[in-house]
Amino acid sequence: MEVLLIDDHPMLNAGIVSILEATGIFTVCGQAQTLAEAMGIIEKAAHQETLPALIILDVLLGEENGLNFLPMLTSYCADKKIPRPPVLVCSAIGDAFKIQTALKLGAAGFLQKTGGKAELLKAIDTILGGKVYVSSELSIKLNETSHIYAKFSKRELDVINLIKINKTNKQIAEALRISVKTVENYISKIYFKAGCSNREEVQKL
Repeated sequence: MEVLLIDDHPMLNAGIVSILEATGIFTVCGQAQTLAEAMGIIEKAAHQETLPALIILDVLLGEENGLNFLPMLTSYCADKKIPRPPVLVCSAIGDAFKIQTALKLGAAGFLQKTGGKAELLKAIDTILGGKVYVSSELSIKLNETSHIYAKFSKRELDVINLIKINKTNKQIAEALRISVKTVENYISKIYFKAGCSNREEVQKL
């Protein structure tokens, strides 16, 4: 089975490649450090009808938000009418908001990079079996905070996610392809729903 890695940490990638290929089951068909590189690999694989069986995605790709890959992949596969490969988000950040956002955007699992070889393989096995995987520790954290995020729309969650990585209103507008005024309206709604009065409080959600 072929796996695509999207991560900008070469040493960590080497470790994952070693773990996967030692199983004799998985081979890494490509490695990308940016969203553009990742979509390029996906487009080439789709053209050759050799889409990966699984994609492992990091959240932080330099200044890019790796979670933006999820809607890009969904849209591309829908346009081409091809099956969407499952995505396992593997991040150093075990933030409940990131987990919630990833799952809402269609990730099949969320794993912290601090997890070991056994957990990585367990997560992959669970996902390829058609189930969602979130480690028990992260599940507890998610359950404790999930009610906080349920009140927000998908687009509001997108804005919150970008605020959390210190993007300005202009940068958020560019990333989401909406006007700055629309961003300001979303932020006002977020403040009201969350009981926040500034961006620093939103970042702590």
